[in-house]
Amino acid sequence: MSNSPAVEAARRRTFAIISHPDAGKTTLTENLLLAGGAIRAAGAVRARGENRRTRSDWMKIERERGISVSASVMTFDHEGLMFNLLDTPGHEDFSEDTYRTLTAADAAVMVLDAAKGIEPQTLKLFEVCRLRDIPIVTFINKMDREAQDPFALLDEIATKLALDPAPLFWPAGSGGRFKGMVELRTQTFIPFGRNREEGHPAPLPLDSNALDGLLEPEEREEVSEGAMLVQEASKPFDPQAFLEGHMTPVIFGSALRHFGVDQLLQVLGTYAPPPKTVAAERGGAETHVAPGDPEVSGFVFKVQANMDPNHRDRIAFFRLTSGRFSRGMKLKSQGTGKQMSVNAPIMFFASDRELAEEAFAGDVIGIPNHGVLRVGDSLSETGTLRFAGLPNFAPEILRRVRVKDPLKAKHLKRALEGLAEEGVTQLFRPVLGSDFVVGAVGQLQFEVMADRLANEYQLDVIFEAAPYAEARWLAGTPADIDDFGSKHRTAMATDIDESAIFLGKSAWEISYVAERYPKVSFLRTRERG
Repeated sequence: MSNSPAVEAARRRTFAIISHPDAGKTTLTENLLLAGGAIRAAGAVRARGENRRTRSDWMKIERERGISVSASVMTFDHEGLMFNLLDTPGHEDFSEDTYRTLTAADAAVMVLDAAKGIEPQTLKLFEVCRLRDIPIVTFINKMDREAQDPFALLDEIATKLALDPAPLFWPAGSGGRFKGMVELRTQTFIPFGRNREEGHPAPLPLDSNALDGLLEPEEREEVSEGAMLVQEASKPFDPQAFLEGHMTPVIFGSALRHFGVDQLLQVLGTYAPPPKTVAAERGGAETHVAPGDPEVSGFVFKVQANMDPNHRDRIAFFRLTSGRFSRGMKLKSQGTGKQMSVNAPIMFFASDRELAEEAFAGDVIGIPNHGVLRVGDSLSETGTLRFAGLPNFAPEILRRVRVKDPLKAKHLKRALEGLAEEGVTQLFRPVLGSDFVVGAVGQLQFEVMADRLANEYQLDVIFEAAPYAEARWLAGTPADIDDFGSKHRTAMATDIDESAIFLGKSAWEISYVAERYPKVSFLRTRERG
């Protein structure tokens, strides 16, 4: 039998991995699962073709392209703690999915390529973490390749992210000269072994003679001097400053060679926060929900359709914020008041799954449903709790979509609604005309969408240029919105929630109509939930 909800929540560590594409995030995910004992061998991330199927990239297009486009969840037990690893899409065209996943994370691991440092997408994702006060652990990856000077990398973290870097380790060389790293706290040297299967040699005291066989005299002097200098130049690691989002502990390593990964897991276990108390509303009044509270509550941060190609299922990813959830429990949606029995909740292991008999705050479970649950829904036993909604962002690209076979128009409507419910793309129905308009953040989303419509729904579609460049949600009194809509019928549409949308031909047109209709607001973001 488990402990109380508060005790169980305290042993949860729910974290996301964020990075620029190609910084090595998927490889790190694999190796964290390996280090945590969740898998016996890391996936063949480097392999080509069909072998490129790693545990966290299960969608067909992800396997073909070798990129992550949908966030996955992986749960594993390690040394008395329960880790929930939220893998996020690295590609910027999927930043909304990443944003929503970060709402379910209590900490983040920022993966940097040692040769490239902080790249534009890393900066964008970091801003999201800052917005949500998520503490960040930095993993500087690919040290076994030629890298920037480690002092320069720390300096970049300090200047570009306004974050105090606190190295817990210090590297000896990089590329072919990479020999390992010093653990600054214990003054021990962790030798680098090139062959992951053989494991890595045991750490040695920095002043041990045994190091003579591993490091040349000048290398030894260089790493000792660097370790001393960085300790003098950096602020010492302060766990409280880390939790408040002012400081990031820094680890160097090579995910591919499984070096530094055990240390990263240890840092997460020791310093990453357990689930915290969350602000919510109950009956219009502000309240706070603590992980140990008896009532089971949480929110849906992602919906994924067709995880199992054999069953047309729709899985809502539900992050628990309080209580002890047990299978068969009834939960109510705050938005609709509908009650549902959660009879087949899933614990995730990438696309593998098993029934979750119970779960606690910090855990992410999958709730199979047929379009009942949406991104941003709050669920609780009473149905009276509402957590902050998750925003929709105005799309940057708009396209008309039609199916090549006109007899399949109805199927297209259902399929597009399904993908829109996942929050992958946005669906707009113009008030006049029969074509659907699809909105996305980036071009790649349309390619993924076409691929999924073909594979999952057997629909061959064409995306065409739309006469619109911008979409804005309208806010104001119903009378003002109706008045505006009646004068701009050709540019009006509704989204999947039946909210009014204005489709503008350009940013200039949006600002022009906004000036003429001061009682109507033209919004770039809209909160659901």
